[in-house]
Amino acid sequence: MNCALLIGRQGSAGFPGKNLHPVLGRPLAAYPLMAARDARGVDRTYLSTDSPALAALALRYGAAVIDRPAHLANGAALGEHAFVHGYEVVRDALAREGASLDLLVLLFANAATVTAATIDSAIDVMNDRQDLDSAVTVSCYNMWSPLRARRIDADGLLQPFVPFAAFGDPATLTCDRDSQGDVWFADMGLSVVRPHCLERLDAGVLPQRWMGQRIHPIKQWGGLDVDYDWQIPLVEHWLRAHGVEAATEDAYEWSRV
Repeated sequence: MNCALLIGRQGSAGFPGKNLHPVLGRPLAAYPLMAARDARGVDRTYLSTDSPALAALALRYGAAVIDRPAHLANGAALGEHAFVHGYEVVRDALAREGASLDLLVLLFANAATVTAATIDSAIDVMNDRQDLDSAVTVSCYNMWSPLRARRIDADGLLQPFVPFAAFGDPATLTCDRDSQGDVWFADMGLSVVRPHCLERLDAGVLPQRWMGQRIHPIKQWGGLDVDYDWQIPLVEHWLRAHGVEAATEDAYEWSRV
């Protein structure tokens, strides 16, 4: 059985209420819920949360709710540990029914740049390639190459965040953002993983250890998880470009729960 697991909490210091913020008339979290609901390869969807409003939204879209413990629902908690907890709840629930979990589709309440078709394509890749630990969405952002990254030193001056020598011969480096090849970022839209990735989290590659070691890229463009209000227009542009239309007034009322 393949299950989707969405995580989202009610507290957010940087962008309060982001998971329920209206996006094209729907709460932001509605979009990953819709994608999981409509994916042919997903048998059940779960939401792990401490938010009554998010829980009500999940039920509206046909998802079951997992109560997220307080120690996993604060600013210091890591998403990977919420995923592990949610996985264990799902695994145990299936075991009581005599069923087992084949693949887990990991989603974020604040990451709307995912479609049912993308979920299904990732599941297909995982079924075809048994050697893979995961398949995840990635977006190409050459403007954010590590070559361009800077830090501010003790004197308040900009310094390379990564020593230039790490990129090879510094004499060959240029200001062309494409000079080092495409730079792909896991955009948090989707991770389809095998259970062992969450059972052996320490074996995974940083910073998203739930992806394991052998990670297959599902290429898309413009993927992101929302952390700031200025990202909302970007998400709306992405959704419109993928054929999503604005919702009715009834759907908007849910975004204000």
